[in-house]
Amino acid sequence: MLEQYIGATVMFIMAIGIACGMVFMTSVLGPKRHFAEKMEPFECGEKQIVSPHQRFSVKFYLVAVLFVLFDIEAVFFFPWAILFKKLGMFGFVEMLFFIIILGVGLCYVWIKGGLDWE
Repeated sequence: MLEQYIGATVMFIMAIGIACGMVFMTSVLGPKRHFAEKMEPFECGEKQIVSPHQRFSVKFYLVAVLFVLFDIEAVFFFPWAILFKKLGMFGFVEMLFFIIILGVGLCYVWIKGGLDWE
């Protein structure tokens, strides 16, 4: 009964072995030059302009969350577009309500100033 899992077990063991082997070989064969510039926090290959401990405005996070929210909700348009003819008028009206709710939410955020960077 457990014979059916032998292939998966062998693949799992091989994957772990390869990952551990790569980490080990990197530590053994890799260069070990340490210097001050290398030990600084990395920021896009450039020298840091500001401190990494600088606080960001809450508006930055609000805009980021709103972007993710509206981006994820936009994903619902793709299955609807594929099944548009199959859903008929019912699907059209339901998606119209969904779009209206999204539009009202976007207008509310816009009026409250949630999209302003200042």
